[in-house]
Amino acid sequence: MIQTLYIARHGFRSSWSTGDRTDRNDPLSELGLTQAQDLATYLASLAEDKRPTAIFSSPFKRCLQTSRPTSNALGVPIYVDHWISEWYSDLTAGKGVKQPEPPNPSANILKEDFPEIDADAWSNLWYPPSTGENIAQITDRMSTFLSRFIPQVETTLSPEKHERILIVTHAAPVIALVRNLLRETESRVKPGCCSISEFERNSNSDSKEVEWSPKRVGDCAHVSGDIREWGFEDYY
Repeated sequence: MIQTLYIARHGFRSSWSTGDRTDRNDPLSELGLTQAQDLATYLASLAEDKRPTAIFSSPFKRCLQTSRPTSNALGVPIYVDHWISEWYSDLTAGKGVKQPEPPNPSANILKEDFPEIDADAWSNLWYPPSTGENIAQITDRMSTFLSRFIPQVETTLSPEKHERILIVTHAAPVIALVRNLLRETESRVKPGCCSISEFERNSNSDSKEVEWSPKRVGDCAHVSGDIREWGFEDYY
């Protein structure tokens, strides 16, 4: 049974350094790679019974690159989950933001560049709406993800082994996940690069639904360099 959820945002993107936003699936910058190692070093420093035993990553390159050092440091697999892909922002909002192309849905293809991926044990596909998503819609996406993800992990993977899960995703999904877990849809959340939010399962809850208690939100104490915090208010 999952007892702890760690939620991390990816590291610093190369496009933030170059200003070239044509590639929406751009890799990490050199700083971002350092930050990914910072994250791995921090998680490896935790007591063994606190470390993540599996990583679930967005299929975008920057998230897989962020996941890789932790996977190697802890000796744990990366599972690709498209439900935690980048926010496909609302085209009707008039922002003129080019939509990212969804990465190849095949984990076997992604595994060619990221051999840490376990392409056989996990497969969750999600396809973005053609008109993009507003904030309510990505919040709903993360709500649906959580409602499916937790029981799926506990039935598909080894429940006694995977009590501590690391989710590596993007700023908007991080915000939506945290708000869902807090059950506060307007909570101000501005995750920085490679920040960690930690939630523990509430064993005292009388509710049939799983409830989570926040231990920290958006912790960046372990991260070096520019963390580039971002919130929905920075988009609209």
